[in-house]
Amino acid sequence: MAAPKKGRRPAGGQSRPGRALALILIAMVALTGGMFWSGHTKPRLGIDLAGGTSITLKAKAEPGQESAVNESNMNTAVGIIERRVNGLGVSEAEVQTQGRENIIVNIPKGTNEKQAREQVGTTAQLYFRPVLTVAAAQPPAADPSAKPNGTASPKPSASGKPAQGDKGDKDKAGKDGADGKSATPTATATPQGRAVTEGLKAPSPTATASTSPSAPAKAATPPAPEQTPDPATAALQQKFAALNCLDPKQRAAVGQGVKPTEPAVACGENGGMWEKYLLGPAEVDGKDVDKARASLDPQTGQWIVDMTFTDGGSKKFQKITSKLSQQAEPQNQFAIVLDGDVVSAPRVQTTLSANAQISGSFTQQSAQDLGNILSYGALPLSFVTQSVDTVTAALGSDQLQAGLIAGAIGLALVVLYLVIYYRGLSFIALLSLGVSALLTYVLMALLGPAIGFALNLPAVCGAIVAIGITADSFIVYFERIRDEIREGRSLRPAVERAWPRARRTVLVSDFVSFLAAAVLFIVTVGKVQGFAFTLGLTTLLDIVVVFLFTKPVMTLLARTKFFGNGHKLSGLDPKSLGAKPPLRRSRRTSAPAAGTVEPKEA
Repeated sequence: MAAPKKGRRPAGGQSRPGRALALILIAMVALTGGMFWSGHTKPRLGIDLAGGTSITLKAKAEPGQESAVNESNMNTAVGIIERRVNGLGVSEAEVQTQGRENIIVNIPKGTNEKQAREQVGTTAQLYFRPVLTVAAAQPPAADPSAKPNGTASPKPSASGKPAQGDKGDKDKAGKDGADGKSATPTATATPQGRAVTEGLKAPSPTATASTSPSAPAKAATPPAPEQTPDPATAALQQKFAALNCLDPKQRAAVGQGVKPTEPAVACGENGGMWEKYLLGPAEVDGKDVDKARASLDPQTGQWIVDMTFTDGGSKKFQKITSKLSQQAEPQNQFAIVLDGDVVSAPRVQTTLSANAQISGSFTQQSAQDLGNILSYGALPLSFVTQSVDTVTAALGSDQLQAGLIAGAIGLALVVLYLVIYYRGLSFIALLSLGVSALLTYVLMALLGPAIGFALNLPAVCGAIVAIGITADSFIVYFERIRDEIREGRSLRPAVERAWPRARRTVLVSDFVSFLAAAVLFIVTVGKVQGFAFTLGLTTLLDIVVVFLFTKPVMTLLARTKFFGNGHKLSGLDPKSLGAKPPLRRSRRTSAPAAGTVEPKEA
């Protein structure tokens, strides 16, 4: 008799279940350790559980301008509203489109509802204002020579003209080349200088970029204070001196209540560092811009922003640029101000009229963002507040408690069914449910700060539904094992033969659930996405737990006497399952001896 070949195992066999158990144990320890290391030990709660304000806005276009309500402008509006809400100091707000013309703003508790409605419900205000003074983001330290406007008194130069303000070695290193707003506000600023400011010029195929890094920039020279400033001017100077643009609350409030015809103070980001601006009255309105778009300059290979003004806007723009082009920095800069925030402050190189071009250290994304902002400020697009729903923390707590009670009842019913019907096998199912619950909790806690996932009430419902989906996978596998035992096989071969069939069924079932969750997540918005995301996450975890935990544990327990001998309480008793007699190999009929004749049938 030939010996069996080495390395050949029965179909569906798993020779080393310890490897799979070690792998999932390492993953559980790593994820749990990461959760405690990050400090986020609890899932982030959504607005319906933690409380807060939900505002629904509907876009409204002026007659004859219905095309203004489109996907591009809606996305730009979402970005503007996000900036406004972040300016209120809100760190967990959700701003997203719903359908074609609605925007949903969810602001968690702790935010002034009235202020939030004013911030998110008004149309974006875009203005072009001349720059008078640029200074560091924070108020200067106390200086005996400081004037009421917050700048050091100018010292005479050799030529007798006022020299640039002395701001100390540290400020010189960080402020060298102080020059308005950078085209790449997200760039990291270095102590040696700032990013290059954009230049505002007339479009010309032969024109070269006006912002060479080697070109020295002039330092900001504040206007000399008047001897007897009027009260309004003195108040503005004091406000500018005291402004701290590093404070989000001050940045949010700096442009409120300021009329376009009045001077204003504003904040802007330059090369990753905040600066404060003293600006003159608005000379050009955002609606004077006919269109703006980002494009790649074929001469320089750099991204630029092209602007075209209306007839009325061209006259205004020509008038103010003729003045600014004759000024020294920073008075030759033109601040583009959106809701009190300086989004760009290009230098004016020459008199401009209908067309202008902003060039500088743009990336494709920053150029498109600026073009979008300019275009949005020119569009007759406004928003109407359709509904404002306030959810108190007490109501959210009641909803969470009710959801947890419902989940506990559902889990208890599943456990009761497993214990009564499967007896000893229920131990494996409960262990698997515990592993799945632990992984789900840890991932929810980590996904909050990672991708902004918030556990809302529909997400809790998705987790409850997942209990049934996970338990269904165990039931499929257990029933396959019992079918093999009914056929007369012992437990260990039954466990291995049942796995390929059960595995196929589990994968198909989970694929259908995950596909439904993915489609639901894509075609819906808001809270329903929380349900779909949780359902999809738990479906993937179900596959991981069944393959890396349930099957290996079942393989190991099949080697024990309690399960292997089919104890009555194991749930695998052959007698109670109505098993057939053990399968035996049928003996081959021996060949008749030589010379004998088999009797013929009558």
